[in-house]
Amino acid sequence: MHMEQAIAAIRFDPALPLWLLAGLTAICVAALALSAWRRASGTALRGLAFAVLLAWLTGPRLVEETRQTLPDIGLLAIDESASMSVGRRTELAQAARRQIEAQARGVQDLELRTITVPEAGSEGTKLFAAIERALADIPRARLAGIVAVTDGQVHDIPPNATWAAPLHVLIPAKGEETDRRIRIIEAPGYGIVGKSVQLRLVVDDLGVNRSLLSGGPATVKLSIKRDGEAERVESVVTGRETTLDIPIPRAGPSVVDLNVEALPGEVALANNRAVVTINGVRDRLKVLLVSGEPHAGERTWRRLLKSDPAVDLIHFTILRPPEKDDLTPLKELALIAFPVRELFMLKINEFDLIILDRFQNRGTLPPLYIRNIADYVRDGGALLLSVGPEFTGETSLGHTALASVLPAEAPDDGGVLEGPFRPALTLLGQRHPVTAGLPGAASWGNWYRRIAPTAVKGEALMSGPDGAPLLLLDRVGQGRVAMLLSDQIWLWSRGHEGGGPQAELLRRTAHWLMKEPDLEETALTASVDRGILSVERRTTDAAAAGPVSVTTPDGGQSTLALAEQRPGRATATLPAQAPGVWQVTDGQRTAYAAAGAANPPELADLRATATLLERLARESGGGVHWLDPNGAPELRRTEPERDASGSGWIGLQRRHDHVVTGIAVAPLLPPWAALPLLLGLAVAAWRRESR
Repeated sequence: MHMEQAIAAIRFDPALPLWLLAGLTAICVAALALSAWRRASGTALRGLAFAVLLAWLTGPRLVEETRQTLPDIGLLAIDESASMSVGRRTELAQAARRQIEAQARGVQDLELRTITVPEAGSEGTKLFAAIERALADIPRARLAGIVAVTDGQVHDIPPNATWAAPLHVLIPAKGEETDRRIRIIEAPGYGIVGKSVQLRLVVDDLGVNRSLLSGGPATVKLSIKRDGEAERVESVVTGRETTLDIPIPRAGPSVVDLNVEALPGEVALANNRAVVTINGVRDRLKVLLVSGEPHAGERTWRRLLKSDPAVDLIHFTILRPPEKDDLTPLKELALIAFPVRELFMLKINEFDLIILDRFQNRGTLPPLYIRNIADYVRDGGALLLSVGPEFTGETSLGHTALASVLPAEAPDDGGVLEGPFRPALTLLGQRHPVTAGLPGAASWGNWYRRIAPTAVKGEALMSGPDGAPLLLLDRVGQGRVAMLLSDQIWLWSRGHEGGGPQAELLRRTAHWLMKEPDLEETALTASVDRGILSVERRTTDAAAAGPVSVTTPDGGQSTLALAEQRPGRATATLPAQAPGVWQVTDGQRTAYAAAGAANPPELADLRATATLLERLARESGGGVHWLDPNGAPELRRTEPERDASGSGWIGLQRRHDHVVTGIAVAPLLPPWAALPLLLGLAVAAWRRESR
């Protein structure tokens, strides 16, 4: 800053009101006109006297201001979003920053402020939002110009410039670039297990003028992989929408990895890949519940299944066994006939779960249909049995063809044990997802009856007195079986002695039988959220913790140690900033996780380009310059209304802003000068006219 003297203006401070001055002026003019009409010799002197009088009455003042000039302010914005990491962009941008800051330090009346523009998450690069925040602290009268070092991929471009200063765009590249990308049009978040979903996408070639090429749109190869399965290759035409059918073979998340072949000369391959996660869900579950006879616990099963809106329940209670004959006429019976052939022959494979609640072999189901239930389990079905006294003796299901798939053998008539006991979790049950973490385990209410099998083939998750098995799970062929060796879980639903988690226990058991991924006792899962890879391994083995191998989207590998958080579960986290498919394996199982959105703004277009910002820069008076290979352009000072950009240089305007630090006022016609002059002219006019 420096000081300078300047005459701002001549100011008038009238001694009389303006209307009185106007009247006095009219009188003077009239007097002069009369004198001139009479051709008086002193007319000119009278006019001078009147002029001096009027000038003195208007009070002219000479105003002298002392000004302090202010330095101009330039703004340098450095783009540090994800797309700036492509190639040498970051290196070129930082070199340009150093050159411009060094040049600005050599300019005496210029202050340069530098800001960085990080990526705004899913909203992309918000360059102009950052500029507006910085301009809030800069008086617009002092703004010399804005220099933005960016690849041109900006996602908040205003329709026009709102600042009266030039915008210069410096792009860290040699010129316009080309890029090929996969653009997801529609990706369903979930699909029905056993069916297919449609994935819509477009492969775009950006920066390529296909109209100038003889072949027109290109046909390229698109590879599709799901959860590490064999690669599937499709041919797609660039610029046209393509629909892919993606089968959903199982419940739970599936990661679909799409990869298109490279475009010769394209700037980067990061957006040649897209990753989509589709969650497989079951359609409405069909459950068949058959109660062998009415009992107090029957409502527990029905309430549980009817409370789930995703379950279609078919429930039958055997009220009248075939051997019962009391001579009641058929027309007076109000019972629905049990459709055994339709349920256990024609439509048995349509059920996701069959529950036999205190069911016994009393001729209701012929041996063929019982054998069908066993085959249904081996072929992938789910069977749940809740047994009581009917499981003993000759009518027990343990003495039928179903015995080959049951996790316990039926006892003799003495297998029913009476007496209070408190159910407890076994060591395996404390680690198994079906029973691990059930609330209130130390205060569960008592049961009073259980069945003691002669042999156990399944895994015991709950036990009674002396470790006797109470809840058994088993895998048979491709299916699963669960058996509850007591018919008194209904006591918990009544709150007996504090009750227990009967609803949660039965819900978990049913969903484990139907192969719900979250309830698998041995599983490895991986997910990416907000740039963090989370890995969890579930196992019933005591050695749950241990290292896993992680493969990054670009093929790099590392080892990640897991730490046991609770029995049966070990977890670990890892930064996962790179978009794509992350693979985790422990040697036996492999999990996949998708990082990044289907169409992240920073990967949607990886070209360095001037097409988006050139119009705005030109309209503001600035220009666009490429940094490779010449580096930053020369920094010059320019005057407003003059060119602010040229070949190899950019200009920051001189704004000439100042503050007034002092004002000196001096009268141009002080009284000591005005009165003698007025009197002298009046006397001279009188003497001239008196001759």
